[in-house]
Amino acid sequence: MTEQVYDLKGREIIVVGGGGYIGAHVCKTIAESNGTPIVFDNFQAGHKHAVKWGPHVTVDLRDRAATLMAFQTYSKVETVVHLASSIEVGEGENQPEGFYENNVSGALNLLMAMRKTKANRLIFSSTCATYGETQNMPLLESEIQNPFSVYGKTKLAIEHLVQSYHKAYGLNYVTFRYFNASGADASGEIGEEHDPETHLIPNALKAAAGLGSRMKLFGTDYDTPDGTCVRDYIHVNDIALAHICAIRAMDDGLSQAEVNLGTGEGYSVLQIINAIEEVTGLAVPYDEGPRREGDLTQLFADAARAEEILGFKPQHSSLENIIQTAWNFHKNNWGV
Repeated sequence: MTEQVYDLKGREIIVVGGGGYIGAHVCKTIAESNGTPIVFDNFQAGHKHAVKWGPHVTVDLRDRAATLMAFQTYSKVETVVHLASSIEVGEGENQPEGFYENNVSGALNLLMAMRKTKANRLIFSSTCATYGETQNMPLLESEIQNPFSVYGKTKLAIEHLVQSYHKAYGLNYVTFRYFNASGADASGEIGEEHDPETHLIPNALKAAAGLGSRMKLFGTDYDTPDGTCVRDYIHVNDIALAHICAIRAMDDGLSQAEVNLGTGEGYSVLQIINAIEEVTGLAVPYDEGPRREGDLTQLFADAARAEEILGFKPQHSSLENIIQTAWNFHKNNWGV
């Protein structure tokens, strides 16, 4: 159980993508804050078994009429958390049409449905990938956004949509630029279950457990101390807590904000592998390969704004805790 930072007093919150990795943790934290999460999901990537704390509606945001109908069913809800999107960077480079349709068209349909109901507050999950390649680290929210990947470009397009709705229609919003979501709930009941799994920590844990093939290390020639990419890893329970802090801030009058969600510390791929070997006591077998299209050299946050305007500070994001909770979840899932 995470520490309660705010009492939602029985309020209903729509969580779009609530069957996904981050969505399930957000839903659990809403419930622990005395709220009721209402999940909207098409369950193409999310999981019905991860919906445990409130009702759900099976809906695809690409279907404008169905999206409006779902919102009309819960027409008194004011706050929406939007987490649903295509996220796999390589897929976006190879199939940009599907990424733009799912991410951007879906977000527009959601915003149009919100305008026709009482939902006038949005917490949107964007990404640090909107910044693109830059040497200015840690990243401030004021950094010029020039995304390198299709994934980042679609998220930036949605940020612009949200800003336009704020200016034209008075939509209140907090846009979170996530850095690398990681770890799992301490209970072990929910965690990362992507299919296919493309994220470093679960794939490295799977390789350590001897399940499937060796891990692939994409790129060892980056301009970093050990030649591998550097990222900022934030525990998924901290991301969930930040959403509650955003609701509290909007209750206190915040009308718009773009906020980094990270820890301010970067770890390379090889540092993560070494940490996994320490926590698990198992070797991580891997093969080196070329860079992936769309991957950036390094990304880590300046996390001051989240604390300044939302009162949020990470509580669960030590690297050891991230890896230990992820390992506990995956061991249960895999029967290791």
